[in-house]
Amino acid sequence: MPISNKPLLPIFGIATCLAFLCLTGCGGASDTAPTPAPKPVLDNVTRTAAAAATAQTNQLCSVIQPFYWEIGDKSQKWGSASVNKAGTLVSYNEDSVLSVASASKWLYAAYVAERRAGVLSAQDIQFLHFRSGYTNFTFSGCDPADTVASCMARGRNGIQTPGNVDKFYYNGGHMQTHANLPAPGMDLGTLDNAALATEMRRLLGSDVNLSYTQPQLAGGVRTSAKDYAVFLRKLLNNQLKMAALLGTNAVCTNPATCPGAVSTPITTGANWHYSIGHWVEDDASTGDGAFSSTGAFGFYPWVDASKTYYGIVARFDAAGSGNESAQCGAQIRKAWLTGLAQ
Repeated sequence: MPISNKPLLPIFGIATCLAFLCLTGCGGASDTAPTPAPKPVLDNVTRTAAAAATAQTNQLCSVIQPFYWEIGDKSQKWGSASVNKAGTLVSYNEDSVLSVASASKWLYAAYVAERRAGVLSAQDIQFLHFRSGYTNFTFSGCDPADTVASCMARGRNGIQTPGNVDKFYYNGGHMQTHANLPAPGMDLGTLDNAALATEMRRLLGSDVNLSYTQPQLAGGVRTSAKDYAVFLRKLLNNQLKMAALLGTNAVCTNPATCPGAVSTPITTGANWHYSIGHWVEDDASTGDGAFSSTGAFGFYPWVDASKTYYGIVARFDAAGSGNESAQCGAQIRKAWLTGLAQ
């Protein structure tokens, strides 16, 4: 039989098309990727809804009820709510005046930055990094009637431990000693509660309402979420020298992983760093780089890593509850930044 001179390409083309049609129209596999779920539109309405849902239902937040949360930017508050607990009449809002414990540290460090016009000495940095060796200060180390100096003189408050010098040791003695140093130090030794509050507000701003229950720089402040938010917005607006110091000169803090650390209050095992009177939440596995100053009674203020948003979890609980507030606050922050409830 004679061999046809017609080209074979059309036959192969038809076969290929038939095979393709069989695969796509006869139940075969397809290379078409599934349509991805739409990403949330990141307007503040979406962010607020995500943050509110997280505060209400996330397990890490359920365990700290009741509390108040707030998130805003340099201009204003955008989202907030009081999250209450069934069976209790206790409720917190933006005006609730609370003892903020170690959230006082960020305020004092900001005061020092103002006094130094933003340029800290090596001594300032050592003390504000908690590496001065003054590590014998007790949790409630001052009497309400004390001055900064008389509080320093109580018990072992003013005694330095040489073995702790240049090692991170979270303790109120560093700031108490630093505040009491004579000029060119802060020279605040003669100030009592009222005078100390007046002096802090002189540089932080008269619009930041605060008082002291004891003249303890690292933990004596009483204030509200509303007033602490004024301070945080000033950071976001670069109205305070601390704004440029966020995260600077940070040192490692976890004794389990850092030979330069002796004691930390972070019980979650996170490898955070400590900057000038505030934490840097930069653990490689769980951190997001936020700046914060959590207090032992559960008051937790923060600024996100981009320095765009601030937030607060406000409540009052037994000493040692700051870690739980930080964990809830981080979830609320993530919900706000992603627009997705956590």
